[in-house]
Amino acid sequence: MSPAAPPLAPAPLAAAMAAAAATAAAPAPAQTPPVKLSKLLSYLLRHGAAKEGLSLRDDGSIQLSTLLEHPKLRSTTFDQIKHVVDTNDKKRYALFQDPATSTCIKIKQPPLTKLTPATLPANVIHGTTRAKYALIQQQGLSRMGRTHIHFATGLAGEQQVISGMRVSANTFIYVDAVRAMQDGIDFYLSENGVVLSAGEGDSGVIPPEYFSKVEFKD
Repeated sequence: MSPAAPPLAPAPLAAAMAAAAATAAAPAPAQTPPVKLSKLLSYLLRHGAAKEGLSLRDDGSIQLSTLLEHPKLRSTTFDQIKHVVDTNDKKRYALFQDPATSTCIKIKQPPLTKLTPATLPANVIHGTTRAKYALIQQQGLSRMGRTHIHFATGLAGEQQVISGMRVSANTFIYVDAVRAMQDGIDFYLSENGVVLSAGEGDSGVIPPEYFSKVEFKD
């Protein structure tokens, strides 16, 4: 005896199933060049930076000329990058002029999280060099025309430390951030784990009196 044929699906259901099958079988639409470039930039300016040999600054930025030298971007022009920055629907990227270097690019960070004594990391450390420390120990830490002074929550190379300190640092200034907070100096935490402070008042400085200890590495 021949097996019974399966019951036919109701017409509306059959039509919906056929449409779903056709959609699943259809190839995904090709990505446009700007979309491909945006995804590549997102990778290079985030998790792929270290793997691709790119050294991002504490604020996550890099000189555009340096980025364009990367093998994955050697056929990319400034105008193509600018088009992606200007047209990205999430306004994810920022191009800006750094007076000390040239045009830089970065992924915009979300609003900073203001820290309290209860939420402060165990360590708030500024990495510098011995040559620079000679002046810092007299005048304090200055934001030097930038928006914030940058701190790491540990020493470079430690597992949880991904940003906030240059690998060339050999002098480590530990700041008593709780005491500084009590005296009105604010501290913030960025998305990539960097502690930031604008310093004391309009001076943009954290005075040496808030240094709890200094360590030197040979």
